[in-house]
Amino acid sequence: EVIAQERSKPSSNIDPPAAFDGGENRYSEVGLHTPVGRQQGEFISLSTAVNALDPVLEWKLSASPMPETAAAPLRPSQYHSNSYLINELILYPALLSRVAEAFQDGITLSTLIKDGLVYHDAFNGQQAVDKIAYIIRTTDRKVALLLGRSLDEQRFFHDVTYDHPLRDSSQEIYQFKDRLPIPLIQNEMVSAVPMASLSRSSKGEDPSPSGVFTFLTDCYSPTCTRDALCYSIACPRRLEQQARLNMKPHPGLRRGLSDQSLGDTPVRETGTLWVHSVPAEIAATMPDQEKKRQEAINEMIYTERGFIQDMEYLQDSWMKPLRTTDIIPEPRRTQFVQEVFRNLDEIIAISRRLRDALNKRQESDAIVKTIGDIYLDAVKDFEPFVRYGGHQLYGKLEFMKEKSLNPAFARFVEETEGQPESRKLEVMGYLTRPTTCLARYPRLLDVVLEYTSDDSPDKAHLVEVIDTIRGLLSRVNEKAESRRNLLQLGRQLVFRKTAQVDLRLQDENRELLYKGRLARRKGQGLSSELQVFLLDHVLLVVKPYTDHERLRVYKVPIPLELLVVIAPEKPNADKQNIEDEYPITFRHLGRKGYDITLLTDTAAARKKWLEKIAKQQEVMRERSLTFDTLSLSEGFFSEKNRVNCAATFNHGSQIAFGADNGVYFADLQDRSRPPVHVLALPGVTQVDVLEEYKLLVVLSERSVMAIPLDALRTNDPSAGLKRAKKVSSHTSFFKAGKCLGRTLVCIVKASALSSTIKTLEPINQEALGGNNKPILRKLLQGGNDALKVFKEFYIPAESSSIHLLKTKLCLGLARGFEVVDLEKLETQSLLDPADPSLDFVQKRENARPIAIYRIENEFLLCYNALHLPFVLAIEPTFIEVYNVDSGQLMQIIHGKNLRCLFADSPPSIKNSAVNYANPYLRGNPYIYPQVAGTWSQEDHPGTIDTSSMPPSFHGSLTYTRDEIIIVSDDKVMAVRLAPPPA
Repeated sequence: EVIAQERSKPSSNIDPPAAFDGGENRYSEVGLHTPVGRQQGEFISLSTAVNALDPVLEWKLSASPMPETAAAPLRPSQYHSNSYLINELILYPALLSRVAEAFQDGITLSTLIKDGLVYHDAFNGQQAVDKIAYIIRTTDRKVALLLGRSLDEQRFFHDVTYDHPLRDSSQEIYQFKDRLPIPLIQNEMVSAVPMASLSRSSKGEDPSPSGVFTFLTDCYSPTCTRDALCYSIACPRRLEQQARLNMKPHPGLRRGLSDQSLGDTPVRETGTLWVHSVPAEIAATMPDQEKKRQEAINEMIYTERGFIQDMEYLQDSWMKPLRTTDIIPEPRRTQFVQEVFRNLDEIIAISRRLRDALNKRQESDAIVKTIGDIYLDAVKDFEPFVRYGGHQLYGKLEFMKEKSLNPAFARFVEETEGQPESRKLEVMGYLTRPTTCLARYPRLLDVVLEYTSDDSPDKAHLVEVIDTIRGLLSRVNEKAESRRNLLQLGRQLVFRKTAQVDLRLQDENRELLYKGRLARRKGQGLSSELQVFLLDHVLLVVKPYTDHERLRVYKVPIPLELLVVIAPEKPNADKQNIEDEYPITFRHLGRKGYDITLLTDTAAARKKWLEKIAKQQEVMRERSLTFDTLSLSEGFFSEKNRVNCAATFNHGSQIAFGADNGVYFADLQDRSRPPVHVLALPGVTQVDVLEEYKLLVVLSERSVMAIPLDALRTNDPSAGLKRAKKVSSHTSFFKAGKCLGRTLVCIVKASALSSTIKTLEPINQEALGGNNKPILRKLLQGGNDALKVFKEFYIPAESSSIHLLKTKLCLGLARGFEVVDLEKLETQSLLDPADPSLDFVQKRENARPIAIYRIENEFLLCYNALHLPFVLAIEPTFIEVYNVDSGQLMQIIHGKNLRCLFADSPPSIKNSAVNYANPYLRGNPYIYPQVAGTWSQEDHPGTIDTSSMPPSFHGSLTYTRDEIIIVSDDKVMAVRLAPPPA
């Protein structure tokens, strides 16, 4: 603690002594004597000298555990007057490792800006020289600068642009070399460390600076003293000794610092200046202002050429070998190159076009009149620079991770950086070039603008280009800041072992939108403080650990699509001694959802949270709009007469609703008209229309009935019952469709242990002798039914669903999906029970088969509705829309008490919804095909017109009823593909 306090004192408060030297006088001058056991003039080691002062300091120097016998820390009266000497003994200035450690511990890191780019955990050159001068106790800034460059040479820190070594300037910014936190798990950093300590967290990755700075070393002769001339002509005290002895100085082997040794500005190649590239007579006739302008333009062109050379070096020496060799294992080779070099090829193409345009302009005339138009045209394509700059931090971490884990890659890095083509610059210096090049443009263009006359047409162009590029730099800073915050958040998060969630914090478009501290009521008047993070895709609630460096995930993160926010209008002030509170309830929808109520301290804070969440949810809805919900009926059905099922017919232009008191028809082309009651039956739970045979099939109170459509009357719901024929009783459900080239109705009677399936086929009216009432006669006489038995069979398991394939039936049973051959009545499991890759579903308990869909040559098994290329999963409070190919969640549609009323056969390549139910592919949103003779209550007030329905035939259906109908309380809706964005 004493040492830390002394180090933290500003240098202005301490009078720096003369340069630290060897010999016994360094002890006697501060009131110390030569340690016991040593003779006058005998060499004394640094550790011995430190031990003579205090065992605590010896322990500090060696970084070993403090011995039990160590003395107590020095009292202020013991160290105050000679504190700088204590520091000197601990930090021998010639040892670079000790100076580096003190420098890293003592330098103040902050956020600095250079050329419009923001750099975190940085320091400037003047601060560095100040700190080094304080550490080595010198007033000579050149000595401190030279020592600092020794540290820079070993890559202890670097200029943020990697352009030059340490400079004693407040305008130059430096950062420590990044070190990778350990351990690593895949792409996430597990160690919960602050971003500022990134460069200090794993010192074993690269060795700290080492070596001896000879200019500050003591004389190697153990007999050297200040009062006698040392025999060595290289003694650092020689001049001082000669002065003390009044001797005439002799040059000997003198060490000195010259200004040339501190120079870092490279000598420019001959011919790179504009004045060297034009005839002397032209340069002589130009005014000074125009000369300066031409030199500035030439600098722009020269810089662009250098940038292209650097990028081509990355392409040839790094990207190409990594893509074509086995340095990176093949499975992740492409991904690694993409992560590290991102869109570098795109940037190179843009810069080459800019370079070529500048070269062409310069070659056309010795005096370049304008360049603003060239940059104005080029800057329109600079968006890739923003994407590269925003991703740069992740690329750097991926590079360091690979280097630390892959010895072959580490060797490749060492060998490539050692080649002459690298110009002794590490690859990170080249990887920052695109961002620093973008930041350099405004500075260089400002110089051109300064020397451009007001009447020049180039002036307006240059101003516009500079403003545009600065806007791009602001976006780079925003993206980089967001990446940095997300990386920091990822390191701090601690999940429960059983509740790990991949937040995908490294996704390209991931953003941290808002964060803050909210309280949670706990006990009587007590609150615990939680931190809440609003990301662009989830709401995250965490609780800080006591060290405030780690964050425990308090609840499972809530996807914004599943988030409902409830905020009471009035604050809760019911209890006494409780200040006004402004609660927000965050509700996680779904089976494993939860509610959590947190408190803000002001109404404005709560409003801010509500606005931020609502805005992002709206952005997500617009971005993920795959399906729209179209209201088909609202307010007509109620709790007293609930709608239970639905089916479309007549080319999707009409719909039949099954409700508690019967069947209703509605015209989808005119949704302003209410549904019409056409059949009075109690408890209708399933309805379907066989258009080819003009039959309505209804499941009412577990009985299946068939009613001819022409028997229905819109003004008499009981009229159809006179011609209704009961087909089956004690029925669980039925399913109509095509199989074996036939239209079949499958009736299922299921119990807990068995199922009886009866397949029926509608009777062909034409085969019975035309349309002169043969069906009516059969119905009235009780002879041949409207549906005749085709096959009947028994399954020793409960069936929950049935699906008609091209030639077979597929049953959803308690034990899984089974396929039935209707011709041979043989059954077999759809999934191979011996395939271990299917254990995740076959051995899973309560895996209830729901549906099966044919997708080209594959089957999709759902264990709720399908609309290629999407799967819809329906919950009571929302509908999830997944992409069937990638499994990605595309959209969530909210609702209340949602139920699926109808989802018929899925579309396929041969039997597609494109013909009828996907009007957007034809460019006619929400308009169904106009069918001649479509039923209308105005045209047929008393009867149902069936003349427009397709005739009977043996083959595929004329269209797929590609409609998904859902109900929410008293509202019936169709879920349809949303129109493409304008």
